[in-house]
Amino acid sequence: MELAIEFGKLLIPAAAVLYAMYLVVKSFLDKELTKHHLEIRGRSIETILPNRLHAYERICLFLERITPDNLVVRLNNGQYSAREFQQILLNEIREEYNHNVSQQMYMSEKSWDLVKSAKEDLILMINDVVSNLPQEATSIDLARKLFEKAGEKQVDPIQHALREVKNEIRQAF
Repeated sequence: MELAIEFGKLLIPAAAVLYAMYLVVKSFLDKELTKHHLEIRGRSIETILPNRLHAYERICLFLERITPDNLVVRLNNGQYSAREFQQILLNEIREEYNHNVSQQMYMSEKSWDLVKSAKEDLILMINDVVSNLPQEATSIDLARKLFEKAGEKQVDPIQHALREVKNEIRQAF
């Protein structure tokens, strides 16, 4: 019995010291792991931040390029029929969109939905205007009707999407 008491006198302080060392080492390793995660996150932000900003820039440029004013002025040479010009406009919008579709991974879902909806609204507007034009209408007629229709809208979906994207940029940076 006396041997057990002597053994306990040695074992209990040794266990307490061992447990204290365990807590110190665990705390140190947890701090190092947290520090390592923060370093990785910092490097990740350094890489992603420029890509994200570039994505916002490209989407703003996309929205500016598909506004009816810019689209019609850039593509209309006055020699097309309304139907030919419709196809040119729709092709240009789709190509611009397909060129920038990968940028959605850097944007919020709300902003990306507004961009898609603005594009779709423009396509619907072009198709609607062409369907109301006579068969012999020219690209000039289409352009004039597009400008009229765009002017009638109380809320321009492209400008609304552009404002929201810019607001998101301001909030993120």
